[in-house]
Amino acid sequence: MERLIERAIIAGVQLQNDIHFEYEMEELRNLAEACDVEVAGEVRQSLDRVNPAYFVGKGKAEEIRNLYEETEANLVIFNDELSPSQIRNLEEILECKVIDRTMLILDIFSRRAKTREAQVQVELAQLQYLLPRLVGMRASLSRVGGGTSGSSATRGAGETKLELDRRKIEEQITRLRKELTEIGGQRETQRRRRARNAVPVVSLVGYTNAGKSTLMNSLLNETGYAEAKQVFEKDMLFATLETSVRKIELPDNKSFLLSDTVGFVSKLPHHLVQAFRSTLEEARNADLLLHVVDVSAEEYRHMVEVTESTLQAVGVENVPVIYVYNKADKADVQYPKASGDSLWISAKKGEGLDLLLGSIRRHLYADYVTCRLLVPYDRGDIMADLNERAAVLENAYEEEGTVIKAELSPVDYDRFSEFVIGK
Repeated sequence: MERLIERAIIAGVQLQNDIHFEYEMEELRNLAEACDVEVAGEVRQSLDRVNPAYFVGKGKAEEIRNLYEETEANLVIFNDELSPSQIRNLEEILECKVIDRTMLILDIFSRRAKTREAQVQVELAQLQYLLPRLVGMRASLSRVGGGTSGSSATRGAGETKLELDRRKIEEQITRLRKELTEIGGQRETQRRRRARNAVPVVSLVGYTNAGKSTLMNSLLNETGYAEAKQVFEKDMLFATLETSVRKIELPDNKSFLLSDTVGFVSKLPHHLVQAFRSTLEEARNADLLLHVVDVSAEEYRHMVEVTESTLQAVGVENVPVIYVYNKADKADVQYPKASGDSLWISAKKGEGLDLLLGSIRRHLYADYVTCRLLVPYDRGDIMADLNERAAVLENAYEEEGTVIKAELSPVDYDRFSEFVIGK
């Protein structure tokens, strides 16, 4: 069976002081292409405020219809979230399928979700989006389900299809929320286990396609990991939805967990942000955030603002941040270089990773203690433990035992305190 090729007209309204409109329309085009939709044309309108009935002016809606017919498109995509009544009115006047930016992003997420958690999160967001829009989803939903009896046993048969659909969606939402809570509980158990092991967590955050997965793979390469540990990476919007966690082992027995989270985009649907809340808690509970920025993008400052506001919306606050300005090889900037907690690197070329690892070290291990320990010769277990867990700087063999100069985490310092003889 031949697959229907979707051809779309994209439409947007530029309101006063909307300085990012050009970029957002370009991004809408990229989002459509990420969903395998061919963009056949574009319509724009400048307004003081959106039309409550049609979003655009009625005359502009007629212009969209003419272009739609001219280009033989079969879909119109609007750059903002439409109300249920706007969808209904536009479909009536345009006589074609109308979707908004939110529905488009949800569709991309639905296609890319691989793990059960991501699938549940996306399905929940889709249903929450759909529920208030049932009225606008064409007249077919208002057909009577059949039956007129007033008895409670057959009451459901007499409800309209709209009421039946609404009830079914509400039941699905309840079921999905319960499943997501259970998955979130498992994730929290994993987090508590990691906390007990005192392994610091570094979380990658940033705009979609900023290079977070590429950076994770480059850091794995830099620290000697096999290709099997690498995560999926591709130059496309929302290539990764799942949270990947990898342990990074450093040469001096220090280690940290590196987690990769879902990327952000401007006007990211509210329901989607809330549905992915449990995934984004990886960032909220991190010891350090690496905010990855595509510095080669013209609107990279706007991308930083979008990421920061989204993180704030899910309660990611008071976590130290290193700003990693990636793709510096494609921008007119000097790199690799570091300035405070900002670094300019190229993850693809592996340039600047030493600076990044040095900055991560300064943040994660600032409270480590350098001390001297005296370990009796009959405590080989303690020696083995220290060699495995600590950065051993010096060894000396005395009459009472081995004197070790080592760098310990606060947890290990307490653990080996009976052997500490000085700093």
